Amino acid sequence: MKKIILGIFIAVVSCFGLTAQTPMITDGMMMPKKVLGNGIFYGVDSWKNYWEGTLKRDNQNIGTLTTRSVTWMGTYGVTDKLTLITLLPYVWTKASSGTLHGMAGIQDFTLTLKYRFLTKKIGQSDLHFFSLGSITLPASNYTPDFLPLSIGLGSKNLSYRFTSTYSLKGAWRFTASGAYTWRSNIFLDRPSYYANGQLYNTNEVQMFGLFDFIVRAGYHGPNWHAELFYTQQNTLGGSDIRRQDMPFASNKMNFSKVGLSTLWSVPYVKNLAARIWGSYTVAGRNVGQSTTAMAGLMYMIPFSKTQP
Repeated sequence: MKKIILGIFIAVVSCFGLTAQTPMITDGMMMPKKVLGNGIFYGVDSWKNYWEGTLKRDNQNIGTLTTRSVTWMGTYGVTDKLTLITLLPYVWTKASSGTLHGMAGIQDFTLTLKYRFLTKKIGQSDLHFFSLGSITLPASNYTPDFLPLSIGLGSKNLSYRFTSTYSLKGAWRFTASGAYTWRSNIFLDRPSYYANGQLYNTNEVQMFGLFDFIVRAGYHGPNWHAELFYTQQNTLGGSDIRRQDMPFASNKMNFSKVGLSTLWSVPYVKNLAARIWGSYTVAGRNVGQSTTAMAGLMYMIPFSKTQP
């Protein structure tokens, strides 16, 4: 059960590797049949410098922007090959300078189904292939039209992900994963807006699709794990932030991040795991050069007598 806890904990917390809009469930583990997991995670994302298009700069009207979140997560093993994962974060933002006030509220609800469709044994190693489908819906009536202090982008998202994992003798693990996300148009609380060098006399904003990928490598012991990763997101359309202007929801938001995650089974507490995770943005376009950290606990409840 300890290995199960560690594996599923990786699966869930990795959802926050990019944004709450795009689930990043990229591991090589499944929730066992009739096992329920519940977790609470606290995260902090902070940046001072950002890319205005390709120009890296700061903004004294914002200072340092800090985004905090508390996220509830639930997972359930429908079968040994099918896992259900749900996420619901509460997010709040704050700028250290200027007169802009932060925002707070429940962000987006995410539902993901993960299916392991193929497993191949190669000597003492294993190769697994996974297919994932996700839907993300705004869970409150927040506005996306106050970036960078908005708590989300407000679109409805559909995502498909393909993941492959190679486990070398059950200890060293290498994972590659890629996804396409379709995003619905959003509606502003104003009759017009300016973007792409022109004025639009409508409150409807076209949102472009996303492509992301992640590669990970690490050691997985019986009670702990450590893993390095690199992830990249590209927006398939959109404009740059205009000089001295605020960001806009349909901007092209690209980034590359590197990160490290550590995970261990809590001693003397059965079926409980803890994790600390962090990443740093090394390159971007219309995003902040952020440092992100997250920590939390997850508790597993087996409903089958066959589970340990």
